[in-house]
Amino acid sequence: MMTAKGNFFHIRHLNKLRWVVLSIVFLMLLLLPFIYLYQTYVAAHAYDLLPASEKQIYNVMEKLTSPFVSDPENQLDQIKGNTWSGTLFGLKLSDPLAVVSQAAASQKFYWPFILTGLIPLIFTLILGRFYCGWICPATFLYELNSNLAVLLNKMGIHSGNRRFDRRFKYLVLAVGVTLSAVAGAVLTAAIYPPAIVGREIYYGIAQGGYSHVVLGGFGAGAVFFFTTLLFDLFVSRRGFCRYLCPGGALYSLLGRYRVLRIQRVVEECNDCAKCNAVCEFGLDPLRDSFGQECNNCTACIAICPTDAFEFKFSVKDKVFQGPGHLGRSYRRGQEARLMSEPDE
Repeated sequence: MMTAKGNFFHIRHLNKLRWVVLSIVFLMLLLLPFIYLYQTYVAAHAYDLLPASEKQIYNVMEKLTSPFVSDPENQLDQIKGNTWSGTLFGLKLSDPLAVVSQAAASQKFYWPFILTGLIPLIFTLILGRFYCGWICPATFLYELNSNLAVLLNKMGIHSGNRRFDRRFKYLVLAVGVTLSAVAGAVLTAAIYPPAIVGREIYYGIAQGGYSHVVLGGFGAGAVFFFTTLLFDLFVSRRGFCRYLCPGGALYSLLGRYRVLRIQRVVEECNDCAKCNAVCEFGLDPLRDSFGQECNNCTACIAICPTDAFEFKFSVKDKVFQGPGHLGRSYRRGQEARLMSEPDE
């Protein structure tokens, strides 16, 4: 058990660490296209023929990579791809949705590719929908979008917070996988935000070219993703992740019986409800209701003034424990109980 009061590790700060991880992942996605361009330039042995803008890329990347690699043409292959499917220090990893969709599209099991999804699968079985909260590059942008919503609200421009049926995303997952099987193509990647973000960044830079990052390279995926940002901003807070994301649906299913989950310590709770307000996924931590949708983002832990949340090893949530023992409702109940007891 880890608690925010422990001397060894303050889990209150995990949310800050999460933001660091999300930032690193996003910066890596920005860096990877430049690594690809640099590898291409090195392989071509044509530095003198490069235009000035591309020589600048070459020079910067050479300075960045030279302390770590002596053969960039081959050694930089240790890091490539994106969060949909890629290689990290020689280890091939794939999003479970990529594995499922590819198997459906090809209508056969290609075991070398299936095994690339094994490590993410294991982490999901242990931590649940953690990918959505800790790694997904779209989450980085969606949470910045949520901060924008707060700013707009302060300016008098109200953001939307409509609620829909969470089960709809499971229908999106089923339809996406089925259509992939019928079409023989991985169609889920076209509506899956982390795949879109990685793909659009890569092609916007690597294929659009350094001098055309703003005007060239970006396509329909960027338009679709921008639409999801508007949907989240003006219709439903984190609506795409809650109700439409096929990957979120798969991670929720896989993580339903996750081993490590956040739980409320009722003795430390004062019923302030800040945990419910901060939850991007609209869950109900105050009533011990996390469910399979929780991505262990730790926002509730970070905001709790009485450190009333902890990580516990358990395959299910606690049933509602009643009002927090530091809250008014509990104290009033205790006082009423004492007053009703007969004097001895």
